[in-house]
Amino acid sequence: FYLREFYQKNLLAKGEMVLGGKTLDLHKVKIPIYAQSAREDHIAPYASVYKGAKLFGGPVTFVMAGSGHIAGVVNPPAAGKYQYWTNDGLGASVQDWVAGAKEHPGSWWPHWAKWLADKSGDMVPAPTSRS
Repeated sequence: FYLREFYQKNLLAKGEMVLGGKTLDLHKVKIPIYAQSAREDHIAPYASVYKGAKLFGGPVTFVMAGSGHIAGVVNPPAAGKYQYWTNDGLGASVQDWVAGAKEHPGSWWPHWAKWLADKSGDMVPAPTSRS
C-alpha cells in the first residue's frame, strides 16, 4: 500500500489518497507547518521537500540546512557547524526561494525552537516520574 499509493500513484500529493474511507487533501491542512530540508540530501532532495511544502493550505515555513541527509538534521547548536537558509515566503519555484533566501550560520534548531515557542503555551517543567 505504502509504495503503491505514495510512490507509484503519488495520491497524497494529488489529494486523492483514501485512508479509512476518508480522502486526504493536504490543501485542507491549515495549521502552521515547519518543513526542514537539507541542501545536499540525496534521500529527500530539498527541491522535492519544497514541492511537498507547497501542498499545504496554511502557512508554511520552509528551511534548508547545509550538509546532507543526516548531518543536515542532526546538527546541534553546540557543534557550531554548517548553516541554514530561510525565506519569508514560498516562491513559484524552489529556485525563486533559494534566490531570495538568507543564509544563517550554525544549526537550524534555534530557528525551529523560536518558531515552535511562538505557537506554544508557556514552558512547564518536565515530569519527574511516570504517574
